[in-house]
Amino acid sequence: MLDVRRLRLLRELQIRGTLAGVAEALSFSPSAVSQQLSLLEKEVGVRLLRASGRRVVLTPQAEILVAHTAEVLRTLERAEAELASSLTAVTGTVRVAVFQSAALALMPDALTLMEAEFPEVRVEMVQREPESALRETWARDFDLVIAEQYPGHAAPRHPELDKRTLTSDAVQLATPPEGRGPFHPRSIGDAAGAAWVMEPHGTASRHWAEQTCRRAGFEPDVRFETADLQSHIRLIESGHAVALMPDLVWTGRPTMAVLRRLPDNPRRTIFTSVREAGSSRPAIVAFRDVLERTASLVASDSLATDEGPATDDSQAG
Repeated sequence: MLDVRRLRLLRELQIRGTLAGVAEALSFSPSAVSQQLSLLEKEVGVRLLRASGRRVVLTPQAEILVAHTAEVLRTLERAEAELASSLTAVTGTVRVAVFQSAALALMPDALTLMEAEFPEVRVEMVQREPESALRETWARDFDLVIAEQYPGHAAPRHPELDKRTLTSDAVQLATPPEGRGPFHPRSIGDAAGAAWVMEPHGTASRHWAEQTCRRAGFEPDVRFETADLQSHIRLIESGHAVALMPDLVWTGRPTMAVLRRLPDNPRRTIFTSVREAGSSRPAIVAFRDVLERTASLVASDSLATDEGPATDDSQAG
């Protein structure tokens, strides 16, 4: 009988790429990982790894084992979910990966509801960019991910992950208040000469923002780059930059920024994904339900206050 724990190490090596990566992910030492994989080779009686420079790569026989290991892990996760569903109490830990604006707008109220309704569920949250968080959830680093998708920009797809829409929000041009700084474009087309703040290269928001500017006929002058949207807000409100900002960032806070609608009123979709094998686990079901209720309340509040400083681009200038 093959050892499932050793088989998982082999699969982790395929995912992480290095022994050090496997060791870090599973809190082992690299030497312990290497020793366990050597024992697995003895168990199966074939070579599973070969050297490639300073790295090791999987042999074709190892790839066969990894494919079966993935199915074994899915079966075990389904068994765990079914076992948890047979109990009367909702318990356990839910490891959540979430991007910044969702962490600020949704997580505090969702956690309050979880504590009140499911006090025996422990929720652990880590902030991650959606692109990497989806892959890490597939790789079993997290149980649930809150991710985003911009118009015309499909989020990465991973086997074994489902996808459920949580909410959506408009993306608008955010400019400084009158009297602060030199940049006060009244439309996206007027923003060609402005200083911009954007998220780093490689993020969906950065790619979408650059493409939006190019469709408006100019290359944005990205003078400031940061993944911290609170820094974006400070740079805009202090008069130093303009940006394309999703409405969720304004949840629960007033702003001095002037928000101007874009042509076609583009909306960002926010969704949750979990591994399908564990999707019926009661703690995950409960947390997803709480998130959806929270998102619905936030959306209702946003609609109720939609008569703020936003100006329709078609009526501007």
